[in-house]
Amino acid sequence: MSEARPQTLRQAAIEALGEADLAQKARRTQEAGTLWFERRLGLHAPLDPPLPARPGRPAKPDLVPPRTVKRRSVHTPEGRIALIHALAHIELNAIDLALDIVARFAVERVPRSFFDGWMTVAMEEAKHFGLLSERLRVLGSHYGALPAHDGLWQAVEVTAHDLASRLAIVPLILEARGLDVTPSLLEKLNAVGDDETAAILSIIYEDEKKHVAIGAKWFRFLCARERVNPAERFGTLVRACFRGEVKAPFNDRARAEAGLTPTFYRALSPLSS
Repeated sequence: MSEARPQTLRQAAIEALGEADLAQKARRTQEAGTLWFERRLGLHAPLDPPLPARPGRPAKPDLVPPRTVKRRSVHTPEGRIALIHALAHIELNAIDLALDIVARFAVERVPRSFFDGWMTVAMEEAKHFGLLSERLRVLGSHYGALPAHDGLWQAVEVTAHDLASRLAIVPLILEARGLDVTPSLLEKLNAVGDDETAAILSIIYEDEKKHVAIGAKWFRFLCARERVNPAERFGTLVRACFRGEVKAPFNDRARAEAGLTPTFYRALSPLSS
């Protein structure tokens, strides 16, 4: 018997979020986005299923403390597999972070174009996970073969109460960090001749610029509605909700292209120059 088509975007996002089979999670995410952009779904309804406390996951990988995760050097085949596995884990979490923001905040007073943006993000993160998973397969491995950590999902728990906090921490801190570190990683991969992995990271890098821009757009929207300074509000929320460090160096150019100017983050990083 074929599964029933979801009736609302919130239902579709929750079902994808709770899916433990990762191929099915990616499929459900893409189908939810397609149905939403075709305007064949409502936004939310009273009978939508409850939001899961945690996303659906397979039995592997084992989740361990971040400091125990294997070092990821590009100079050996094993190191590159560890790197790609870590990136795949980030992209899997990014799928669920985007689905969660859609499902959790579907009742917020925001334009429907807000959900257009975040479903675009979810679909692109699913694409990224697929590319990295296939690269692992080509290299003789698979997602789940190595341990991973659960740090990214903790961002959901500490920002579940407030949309502005979620936008500040997930796209404007966590995703923006990818803009800082990816260019040097691309150089290293090209230097060791791994052009295939570098090509995937180039795709991810360009998409992540859009994702940070979507976050910045809607964060500024909320601040304008509340008549507060967005950079000052950002600093307040990061200090309250972010447990890590805002680390230099920063890719100021890519961040600025995404609408995240240095006034947002420089004061949060005392070691930045």
